[in-house]
Amino acid sequence: MTFRDLVPRKGDMISREERWNPFAQLHREMDELFGSFTRGFELMPFKPLDEGFWGALTPKVDLVETEKDIQVTAELPGMDEKDVEVTLTGDTLTLKGEKKTESEEKGKNVHRMERTHGAFQRTLVLPAEVQTDKVEAAFKKGVLTVTLPKTPSAQTPMKKIQVKAA
Repeated sequence: MTFRDLVPRKGDMISREERWNPFAQLHREMDELFGSFTRGFELMPFKPLDEGFWGALTPKVDLVETEKDIQVTAELPGMDEKDVEVTLTGDTLTLKGEKKTESEEKGKNVHRMERTHGAFQRTLVLPAEVQTDKVEAAFKKGVLTVTLPKTPSAQTPMKKIQVKAA
């Protein structure tokens, strides 16, 4: 193995295997084609996992840490608070739920179905120790917000350091 084999590919660079194997080159080109096609379409509030597009779903989340707490925000459109379960075990927060389908009526011709539904579970490791007895969760307009206050020992005061020109 040479150093060149360890360097990631960019642009038109192809590996030694792809140079002699047309199927490997076709695989790379198809990956690039589908990658460029789907780039910029981050509008789905639920993203599919590696099990396939119709497999398990997971909501998109933001995890933000401040000096005093950690805030987790999850997009759960079309769901109610009764459909969501939030659990905290040690330093791990788990969001679990199910987005149910609306009742189907027979005799309809479905021409397009893009809305996702099904069960999901999202597990997040928290970056700091939290006060478990003071955790709060709120659900408003399809957005779940979990506020996890840090323990006093985990609260590190920030000190702003002035940057001077040299």
